[in-house]
Amino acid sequence: MLIGEVAAATGVSTKTLRFYERRDLLPTPSRLPNGYRAYDRTAVARVAFIRQAQHAGFTLAQIREILAIRDGGQAPCAHVDALIHQRLEQTQRRIAELHETRATLQQLAQRSDQVDPSCDGYCRIIQHAPAPRHEP
Repeated sequence: MLIGEVAAATGVSTKTLRFYERRDLLPTPSRLPNGYRAYDRTAVARVAFIRQAQHAGFTLAQIREILAIRDGGQAPCAHVDALIHQRLEQTQRRIAELHETRATLQQLAQRSDQVDPSCDGYCRIIQHAPAPRHEP
């Protein structure tokens, strides 16, 4: 398959396919005599997997690891399971941080109507905000 055919079949651009190739997500395709890339039939399924993994929140580095395990003849499911739990934990922490940020912004929004706009400092709305938590 030519690069344009793979792009059409997967819904990604030819630029994205080249990017995946540079990032070792797609194997380097063979070249036709005219220099065009000639992808094998597995490219479409591989690109679909990459897109699904990205949508699930995996980084390209993690996807490359998963693909390398599969390409090595092993099932990557145990590795994927560990990555899922790690990502879930990160997501839970991020959600908690976002809830805290929302609460702070709501407090600031309530106070902003009561603050004199001609303050001497940088901005009293922010200067009188609750102190940030220190990272452990």
